[in-house]
Amino acid sequence: MTGNQLHNTNIERAILSSIIFEPSIFEDVLGALNPEDFYLPDHKVIFETMIELEKSDKPIDEEFLKKELEKKKRFNEESFLDILSTAPLSNLSAYVEEIKEKAIKRELIKLTTDIKDVAIEQDLPSEDVLDIVQKKLYEISLDATTKEFRDAPEMAEATIAHILEMKKKGNTGVIGVDTGFRELNFLTSGFTPGQLIIIAARPAMGKTAFTLNLAQKAIDDGDGVAVFSLEMPAEELMIRMLSAKTSIPLQNLKVGNMSDEQWTNLTSATDEMSKTKLFVDDDGLININQLRSKLRKLKSQHPEISMAVIDYLQLMSGTGGKDRHLEVSEISRGLKLLARELNIPIIALSQLNRGLESRNDKRPMLSDIRESGSIEQDADIIMFVYRDDVYRIREEKEKEKRAKAEGKEYKSDFFEKPEEDAEIIVGKNRNGPTGVANLVFQKAYTRFVDKGQIPVEIVYESAEADARNSKIELSPI
Repeated sequence: MTGNQLHNTNIERAILSSIIFEPSIFEDVLGALNPEDFYLPDHKVIFETMIELEKSDKPIDEEFLKKELEKKKRFNEESFLDILSTAPLSNLSAYVEEIKEKAIKRELIKLTTDIKDVAIEQDLPSEDVLDIVQKKLYEISLDATTKEFRDAPEMAEATIAHILEMKKKGNTGVIGVDTGFRELNFLTSGFTPGQLIIIAARPAMGKTAFTLNLAQKAIDDGDGVAVFSLEMPAEELMIRMLSAKTSIPLQNLKVGNMSDEQWTNLTSATDEMSKTKLFVDDDGLININQLRSKLRKLKSQHPEISMAVIDYLQLMSGTGGKDRHLEVSEISRGLKLLARELNIPIIALSQLNRGLESRNDKRPMLSDIRESGSIEQDADIIMFVYRDDVYRIREEKEKEKRAKAEGKEYKSDFFEKPEEDAEIIVGKNRNGPTGVANLVFQKAYTRFVDKGQIPVEIVYESAEADARNSKIELSPI
């Protein structure tokens, strides 16, 4: 037998021979192998030609193969006769797996050469070398996973599940990850794989709270979410999400000031959250290469990850450049490419320039994003979180302060409300309309809800022996 640990010529010939003598098996083989999995160049080009014949609805037989190979001036009579004289295989799947196994080993061997080239010959920085290696390993691991044909029972079950899922969405027109907000879904159709979504706002507008509401909706729908929190620890993020989920005021949660009923609700909600696919990395010092590495690894371990969040973009570092604009350009482009590579939407939060606060109308525009050029170019969707009451409160405090400085008494008819109108301004939408989604921000719970949304009753079952129900009012997010 001709072969070693990295290739087996006889098996390659036998697989090609089996296809020629029984073309109906080609689809099975094509589902597991690609031309690069064959070691010999002649075998690669024959398999490529088989693919071309199949696409053009031509027979995959000796005559048509020979004709197409001659057109390409790639016909090798000796190699072709070796294939035809090889007996077809009876247990094809085992030999297909063998070819795939050897192809992966060859890729890994090639990778070692590439590492030497970029690390020594090209003398790239170690972080760049690690990024190249990790990306290639991720690609190899994906290629190692072959997808078999789906049979009728499995497809029927999956179809019914899909129809039921669409029914639950209530004909919302959502084709990606559901945002949980009616008007925002109308504008965006949800977040689709490969998109880079920027959520920007001035401090105190609630961009982190809004993004956590988006993440909560995704995990409630059974999706996996990865969060990179560069500003606050994971425990604080979880407290915010639990406040929004249970309608227990955030300040009460922080100090543990709750009634027995609230403690029961919190315990049940925490148990529920512990079963979700939520992953938080709260390393405050992370660059684009490290983020790519971590997210690739997490996605390979948990394919159910359907969305990633970075809070926030300006706290990330590049790979050592001194020009901050170039660094941000590297980060935004890196995030966009990573979203496409992993086939998930990536949401990155961004700060806005304070210059907008000198305008009469303080609603943000695209030009208000810090280091906006590259971010605006790379993003598929850019949204701004805006609450007018934030500025109203600030103005009233300034007026009161000035009045006191002048020895005057100041009386204001403005009062701070527990619920404030909020706008999610879609300033850029590569594949849809721009516009404004009108929401309400519930301060105590750091929760955004649709304007005019009717709260629904959520029932948590106590784990205690009496199994009594405790009920709270909660607007879905």
